[in-house]
Amino acid sequence: MNSILNDHQPIFHQIGKWIGDQIIDGTFEPHDRIPSTNEIVCLYKVNHLTVAKGVNELVEEGLLYKKRGVGVFVTAEAKRILLDRRRADFTVQYMEPMLEEARKLGFDAREIGWMMEKMGGMASIE
Repeated sequence: MNSILNDHQPIFHQIGKWIGDQIIDGTFEPHDRIPSTNEIVCLYKVNHLTVAKGVNELVEEGLLYKKRGVGVFVTAEAKRILLDRRRADFTVQYMEPMLEEARKLGFDAREIGWMMEKMGGMASIE
C-alpha cells in the first residue's frame, strides 16, 4: 500500500481526503480537472472500484462534477464547503477532547493559551 494510505480508515475515504487536501491547498482550483480514476489507480496501486467510490462520494457531496467523456472537475464551491466542514470537524475531533483532558488535568484557559504560545501558536501554521 502507498505510504499516504493507511489501515485506519477505508481507502475510498482516504482517496477523497487526498483530493480534498489538494482542493484546500490550491493544487486543484475551481473547474480544474482532477486526475482520472485510472491515473489515481496507477498512483496508489488500489482497486479501480475503490477509487471510483471515493470520487463518486465527492461528486454526491457537491465538491466535484463530471463531464461525460471529458473528466471530473472541481466545483466552484468545493473549497468553501471543505473548509467549513473541516473546521467544524476540527472542533469536535481535536479541540473538544483536548480541552476535556486539560480540564481533567487542572489546566485553566490562561495555561492552555500559554502552552499554545510556547508551542508556536498559530504563527507556526502559516
